[in-house]
Amino acid sequence: MLTNSNIKLLVLAGGFGTRLSTIVADVPKPLARIGEVPFLGLQLENWVGQEIKSFIFLLHHKANLIVDFVQSLQSNLLKECELEFLIEDEPMGTGGAIANAVAQLGLMGDFLVVNADTWLDGGINDLINAKAPSMAVVQTGNTERYGSVEIDEDWCVTSFKEKNVSVGASWINAGLYCLNSAQFEHAPSDSFSLEEICLPELAARKALKAVPLRVNFIDIGVPDDYYRMNRWVKANRMMKL
Repeated sequence: MLTNSNIKLLVLAGGFGTRLSTIVADVPKPLARIGEVPFLGLQLENWVGQEIKSFIFLLHHKANLIVDFVQSLQSNLLKECELEFLIEDEPMGTGGAIANAVAQLGLMGDFLVVNADTWLDGGINDLINAKAPSMAVVQTGNTERYGSVEIDEDWCVTSFKEKNVSVGASWINAGLYCLNSAQFEHAPSDSFSLEEICLPELAARKALKAVPLRVNFIDIGVPDDYYRMNRWVKANRMMKL
């Protein structure tokens, strides 16, 4: 039986962070400072607080900086955690990175996947209980930046609307998933996108469950939201994101 303490959390942290590079150029996006702390430090504190004990970091861009930072926490925050790092020679995309981890590490059964640059106060328990394949969704007032997720009355994902096409209040992909190794058995060996290839295929078969979360959500990938995250932390997380 999978629990928070034995399920593996795959952390997608290999991107180039180009949209944030105008203000955070010296480190990869997960290490962008929020106040005095790298964003990934806040994330790890949050995930450990939800009783996650096993982490696999999927890396490419400036991977050594992320490895060094995570290992610096092994004597305190992560002292009871199992840590693994997979560094891609070439960027493999979100889907390719997961497929590579499944193949290289021999992953079997269900596991969690999370975007390193997306903050969610909670949701780990919800995804574990939902089982694979499922994805967290949150509501937002304007979906233009993210694209929207179409959901039926049984909380099955039916389709995705692209960014800039989807405008108005709706559900969006929150960047947290429960997936199964079997879904990647026949995956291509080169770069591909989880969001553009795998998830739409699952939705077309009505095989993907949406798990609604009512928690604080923010993607720090653009300057405005990076600054908003800083303001939230400076205000001791008392306001709503």
